[in-house]
Amino acid sequence: MRLAHIALFLLASRDDPGLRKSTVGLGMSSAIAVGLLTGASFLDSTAQGAVWAVALALDRAGPFFFGVEGWKLVPGHFAERHALVVLIALGESIVAIGVGAEKSLTAGVAAATVVAIALLAAMWWAYFDVDAAVTARRLAATSEVGERNSMARDAYSYLHFPMVLGIVPAALGLETTIGHVDDPLGRVPAFALVGGVALYLLGHVAFRLRTVRSLSPQRLLVSLLILALFPVASEVPALVTLALVTIATCALIAYEALHFAADRDRVRHQPGGR
Repeated sequence: MRLAHIALFLLASRDDPGLRKSTVGLGMSSAIAVGLLTGASFLDSTAQGAVWAVALALDRAGPFFFGVEGWKLVPGHFAERHALVVLIALGESIVAIGVGAEKSLTAGVAAATVVAIALLAAMWWAYFDVDAAVTARRLAATSEVGERNSMARDAYSYLHFPMVLGIVPAALGLETTIGHVDDPLGRVPAFALVGGVALYLLGHVAFRLRTVRSLSPQRLLVSLLILALFPVASEVPALVTLALVTIATCALIAYEALHFAADRDRVRHQPGGR
């Protein structure tokens, strides 16, 4: 896949020196990463995992070290593709709820399902209500190619990663909760649930800070409060933990919807509103 990816870019950049330079840089970082992955196949256990981690880090850092000025970016398409990845991850979390509830449908399971869907709805709202539109418009409005490409790299290629990385373990926590509503969560699923939602919100904090230069103290605070629930999660029923995480997240969304009502209306209903 990587060889085909680079080859296609090389063909497309025959008459564009800037794009060719960026493609060669991407090819170098990809070759190093793929070489490390191949070498790791001859290792075992911790050593293999360590080499994989280095390969992943180098692969992700390639555009940072080799520059992004030569890439041809279509802002609307670029933002939409990354938003769809977030949407798909949230959709897979709903599938995880169904997997957790497939054995039996009790009152507790039904209640946990409703609460879990409310949590996912709040997570969807946190991204798609305002942030997705604002950042896509800001990216499109940045005329200087180097700055626009750097923003796209940082905000989408890099800072969407912790968002999706937060959704995936949160889905594991939801699945475990639905399957064991009356029992305390184990340490791994408990940390997956609270840590996943907290990481998702922290990703939003960094995303907004990079694109619109605005710190969201309320999201930072709520993410830390949710993370602080981890010691409680191993002592109380899983449904209680889920309810607490959901209440905190929904309260955040309600606060933002009311406190920033005028700004939200401008962004959603006025073309070019930011």
